[in-house]
Amino acid sequence: MSTETTLAVTPFDDTTAETLARSLSHAVVVGIGESTRFAHQTFAVRDAIFRNLVERHGFRTLAVQDSADVGATLDAYVRTGAGTAVSALDLSWRPWRTAEMAEALTWIREFNQARPGDQVGIIGVKPVQAKPEDYDTVLDAVRRHVPDRAAELAAHLDPIRTAHTVDEHVQRARGVHPGRRFLDHARDASALVASIPEIGETVRARMALIEEFHRNSVAGRGSFAGDGERWAATIIDHLGRTGSRTVYWDGIAHVSAGAAAMGLAAGQEATASVGSVLRAHFGRDYAAVAIGFHHGDVGVAQIPAPAPDFLDARLGAAGPARLWRDLRAEPLPGPAKLRVISGVYDPVRDADEHLAIRDLPEAFDVLIHLREVTAVRWLP
Repeated sequence: MSTETTLAVTPFDDTTAETLARSLSHAVVVGIGESTRFAHQTFAVRDAIFRNLVERHGFRTLAVQDSADVGATLDAYVRTGAGTAVSALDLSWRPWRTAEMAEALTWIREFNQARPGDQVGIIGVKPVQAKPEDYDTVLDAVRRHVPDRAAELAAHLDPIRTAHTVDEHVQRARGVHPGRRFLDHARDASALVASIPEIGETVRARMALIEEFHRNSVAGRGSFAGDGERWAATIIDHLGRTGSRTVYWDGIAHVSAGAAAMGLAAGQEATASVGSVLRAHFGRDYAAVAIGFHHGDVGVAQIPAPAPDFLDARLGAAGPARLWRDLRAEPLPGPAKLRVISGVYDPVRDADEHLAIRDLPEAFDVLIHLREVTAVRWLP
């Protein structure tokens, strides 16, 4: 981290979103990451920058961490008005199911209505994933063909379908996990279905999606590292096909353009993030923004002031309640710790809840810091 005694920063005022958007407008992809998905203010800042990139600089795609079919549902709403903003989020990943996200979708829909020939689209960066109704389809098929094995199958599927409401690794962290690894249940369920000749290919495909969902989960992989190459390829391919410059919304670990690792895994070999793949492909035409905060009540927990060795602590002491720094113009060379508040956060382990960045200016072009945050508004 820099040895500066005074950290030079710029206040984030009502015109800053426009200023930042202009400074990022050279890029073909802009990744905007939050240090938590639970804070209203971090979402609002990200949304404000996105709106400026759309309105003033011609960005026309929003990429989100969700499956391709969820992305298609969101895209259909913002382009055609199919359903409502809230109903479009019915099957989305839980962190997107907020009033803030619904309001963002509504804004995009209104923008598109005014410009039918120049619309903003939405894509999900993940492949198509299993949905809760897939479990019902598989169970119903077994009940029809081999009813005496339905209870055995339900014993495998009933516990693991809960991961679509609360991720398995979060269940473990909260002490509510039923015990056996979900991937093991999914594999046993797949073997059971495969042993029934009467089960058709459509149902077998649904079961394969269920197993894949649990294999690729954080708990299934045993790591927070995502499938960075695959998700980045979705963005790269979409841009290549459409020419549509893209804003990518995710957590700071995913949008980081440089090597990074989560918390106590900092000493391990860093894996490719989505942002690092995009930087390798686009060079500096991929820009990365990190939005962090100092403390606040995010509903799931009261977040204390960060440990003194966190960059967030230095930024919090820098003066303004909302501030930013352009690392392209004023680098902070070297490693840094940025706080990350995920679904497994525990205030007792607050000093471990961070993203360890090996070279800050390589990872992010812009830092934004908010002193205090409050909770997002969850949809029912």
